[in-house]
Amino acid sequence: MSGKTVTRAQLGEAVYQEVGLSRNESADLLESVLSEMSSALARGETVKISSFGSFSVRQKGQRIGRNPKTGEEVPILPRKVLVFRPSQVLKSRINERAISGEPSEA
Repeated sequence: MSGKTVTRAQLGEAVYQEVGLSRNESADLLESVLSEMSSALARGETVKISSFGSFSVRQKGQRIGRNPKTGEEVPILPRKVLVFRPSQVLKSRINERAISGEPSEA
């Protein structure tokens, strides 16, 4: 892995370059999309983006964990976790790069 990170600002700039909106309009569009995704997930809905993947919230039950330093058993409370399942298209695209030895664009 290259260790690179794509930031919100970089995504906004990519929208600006591709779509031709102003930088402010591109940033607003990105914020609107991210806000809608967050709201849908908070409502417990699944967000499915064709050829990319699906985001969903899953409920995890209470379980017993162990403190690695002391070995003491500790209850882990029930919680919700965000799950991302990549599409087959995205998996194939990632694996193509891994096989061909191309550096990732991230």
